Amino acid sequence: MSLSPASPRHENGQGVAFGLTAYAMWGCFPLFFALFQGVPAYEVLIHRVIWSCAFLAVLVTLLGRWSPIRQALAEPRRLGRVLGCALLIALNWGLFIYSVETRHVLQASLGYFMTPLVNVALGVLVLQERMARLQGVAVGLAVLAIAIQLVMLGELPWISLGLAFSFGTYGLLRKQVPLDGLSGLFVETLLLLPLSLMALGWLAQSELSHFLQDGYIPFLLIASGVITALPLLAFAGAARRLRLATLGFLMYLNPTIQFFIALLVFHEPLEPAKLATFVLIWIGLALYSWSAWDSHARTTRSRIPAR
Repeated sequence: MSLSPASPRHENGQGVAFGLTAYAMWGCFPLFFALFQGVPAYEVLIHRVIWSCAFLAVLVTLLGRWSPIRQALAEPRRLGRVLGCALLIALNWGLFIYSVETRHVLQASLGYFMTPLVNVALGVLVLQERMARLQGVAVGLAVLAIAIQLVMLGELPWISLGLAFSFGTYGLLRKQVPLDGLSGLFVETLLLLPLSLMALGWLAQSELSHFLQDGYIPFLLIASGVITALPLLAFAGAARRLRLATLGFLMYLNPTIQFFIALLVFHEPLEPAKLATFVLIWIGLALYSWSAWDSHARTTRSRIPAR
């Protein structure tokens, strides 16, 4: 008896489950990286690169996905963009780990809320894309939000801006790399591996490494590679089953979880100026989401033949 193919509703349900899993895991990352008490952010980053690369190598082998990786590595001239992606994702990882260690998770949350609006701005500035009116208003609200923090708090939210622009630029370059998420991340960590190993050797020689100390820290450092890859696999499962618009809405789950972790777990203060910043960003995201949804609906209607 032949098995019937999965129904679209079943596929959509699976996609939502995978998407919720991926973004919920990313949202809970502050709880994991807060466990690295006394370990500098740069050392956690070094181990995250090394153990991510090792775990991804195992996954690629088990899934039989070496072919696109060998093809990418066989063309060194095309690795420039991949190296750019690698440096940007390392910067993003390092900033995020630093934000957790210094208890600036609210800034991290704000950065990931801002990322879609940064993507719109980069699309206009770099790719010469047209910006819809509501998207322009949304980007303007984001700029106003940053200005409020700068004027009322006297500080630039550089962690938020660094996370948003590093991840936004990473996405811009990543679109130009013909590799799937798993293969792409493996090649990126592979390019960072030599420098990470040299840095690890320097830490060990200087007796600054926390990897060989007693306790749970060495196991957490190894686990950092595993938890980097798991949500990526869940996201890949969601991306194959869901429309881009649905994935876009699920994306807000990640910074929302981080926002409540910052308030309820780390008890970070939310001054009125910071709250005003978040409110403006949320309004901007609502306008951006409505614009994207309306554009998708119009495109869908235009494809339906008239009777």
